[in-house]
Amino acid sequence: MNNNDRRYDDIIDMEHHVSQTHKQMSAHDRAAQFAPFAALTGHDEAIREKSRITYQKKELDENMMELLDRKLDYIIKKKNTDFDIKLTYFVPDDTKSGGKYITIDGRIDKIDRYNRIIKMKDGRNIKICEIIDIEY
Repeated sequence: MNNNDRRYDDIIDMEHHVSQTHKQMSAHDRAAQFAPFAALTGHDEAIREKSRITYQKKELDENMMELLDRKLDYIIKKKNTDFDIKLTYFVPDDTKSGGKYITIDGRIDKIDRYNRIIKMKDGRNIKICEIIDIEY
């Protein structure tokens, strides 16, 4: 036998040490030390965010803008905004370029031509420049 084979001979038959001051760790806690961990924290979220689809805002031609203006004028002239309408408008995305189109049903509370906002009875404020369709 060479020296490398004998280096633990002095401790090989000793009894396993049990601490008098520290509680023995459970098998579950010992195993947890060797559990895999997420080295790339947030990587899954970044992939989901990157793959989330957004749409580019459609640019309306002059005919469509004129039609929307006529519809708004009709609503203002009625002076009775207490009827249901359907608005489709663009909502820009907070985190990446583009956004999405939303269609809502509701009642108009006020049309603010100066600030170019439609105030809905449910509290939503919709920018007129984001609207692509109005139905009543």
